[in-house]
Amino acid sequence: MVALQDEITSEDKRSFMEQLPEINATETFCFDCHPGVPCFNQCCAELTLPLTPYDVMRLCRHLSIQSQDFMTTYTTQQIDTETGFAMHTLKMNKEPGEPCPFVSPAGCMVYDDRPGACRAYPLGRGTKMGLEGIVERYFLVREEHCHGFDEGTYRTPAEWFANEDLIPYNDSNDRYMRLLSLVKASGKPLDARLQGMSRLCLFHLSQFRLMIEKMRIFAHLDLSETRKTLIMESSLEGDSACLDFAMDWMELVIFGKAERLKRT
Repeated sequence: MVALQDEITSEDKRSFMEQLPEINATETFCFDCHPGVPCFNQCCAELTLPLTPYDVMRLCRHLSIQSQDFMTTYTTQQIDTETGFAMHTLKMNKEPGEPCPFVSPAGCMVYDDRPGACRAYPLGRGTKMGLEGIVERYFLVREEHCHGFDEGTYRTPAEWFANEDLIPYNDSNDRYMRLLSLVKASGKPLDARLQGMSRLCLFHLSQFRLMIEKMRIFAHLDLSETRKTLIMESSLEGDSACLDFAMDWMELVIFGKAERLKRT
């Protein structure tokens, strides 16, 4: 399987994406994946699967595992030289075929909270910051082994994303991409201190919540009581709000100001 999320991928992978056939926003394609297709589960092996903070958040909640344990057990990390942010990929099992650690003969064991790149397949979604916000491009991935194109439902990219419940993933990943783009545009990768803080804030939400309390962060910001309560709530909605705030907070720490945060 080719896993593509342009906002967090390397130059090599973005170059590869550019070689794929592009599909416009109103164009339809025929694709369905289910246990009845002869290639079922074949795409869930030998992956270079990028994990965004939102992916990690959803998987940790699904598995009822602490983020540090998840990262140690299931991910590899490298530092992006242009931004200084940690880039995480999912570890494959070290056995013949290198299957995903979450695949079984019956299919994906974390299906309801599977990563965004898995949900998007067979589409690649390229994004960049434009004058009026996020600009999207779509690319169609056709691999020789895949029979998902043989029959199925015709959908546009937007209809496919809605069908695969990708909207909250894309919303969070676009916010993450914006933060990375701002740092890249500054020409100053994060130093060691900010690298450590970004990992804590974006990938370890329980520790970030402890930091919020210890540093009394809310006391220095103009936030509604409703938002404060939700950020500290241990739930999927609360985790989403906490991650959203973490990205605002990192923007404030790095640049001294943030579009959506005001100091008191």
